[in-house]
Amino acid sequence: MEENVVARVNDNFLYEKDIQKLISEDTTPEDSILIVNNYINRWATQQLLIDQARINLSADQLEQYEKLVQEYQNDLLTEAYKNVIVSKQLDSTITEQEYRDYYETNKENFRLKDLLVKLRYVQLPVNYEGLASVREKLGRYNEKDRKSLNSQDYQFISSNFNDSVWVRKEILLNTLPAIRDNSEQVLKKSNFTQLQDSLGVYLVKIEDVLNPNDTAPLSYVKPTLKQIILNKRKLELIKKLETDITRDAIETNNFEIYKNE
Repeated sequence: MEENVVARVNDNFLYEKDIQKLISEDTTPEDSILIVNNYINRWATQQLLIDQARINLSADQLEQYEKLVQEYQNDLLTEAYKNVIVSKQLDSTITEQEYRDYYETNKENFRLKDLLVKLRYVQLPVNYEGLASVREKLGRYNEKDRKSLNSQDYQFISSNFNDSVWVRKEILLNTLPAIRDNSEQVLKKSNFTQLQDSLGVYLVKIEDVLNPNDTAPLSYVKPTLKQIILNKRKLELIKKLETDITRDAIETNNFEIYKNE
């Protein structure tokens, strides 16, 4: 079956099948014409430049670029195959013990660059009537207080009661800009602070603080550890693949090295 030609540049042809994938079902006729014409013009310009390059570049230059193209194609194919194998065989499950083992072995590599805090806070309207009660509950924060504050959360402008999560100083200051000018005083372990500005009253209880150059806690670096451990497994899997495929080729006589005397 003869293919429909859309355009020609010297001995290079662009076929209808090459442009069919450019148009989706919901594309208007006007947009379709524009998309196709733009593609044809870009294709023609590229082909003309390629033809001129083959005429004007030296044989050595052309050979060098053809070699680079071949190497790039080989790299694309081998990487694509490796990725297919890795996606099928890589075990992405990491146990808590594996996290702890890697963390303890490499703890010195996980030094903090930023100040981290664990905290809970509440931002209240300026004239909030239950301020004293909220302040007492936030400071004491037993199980009864936690449930009570969570049930009142809809009354607060903003809040955070998850004081088990480490938060970077800069993220906290962006969330609560009211404490930026007093951050040195506010961000101290076990400190309780009440501040006020035109946007509300802020009650802030600092549970813990880690300073720059302190060892980062396991919970904070866990996402990084996951990437490191999985990447290590990936590299080991690829190395095994390369070893196995070469060994199998040797055993089946599909790969041999000739010794020239």
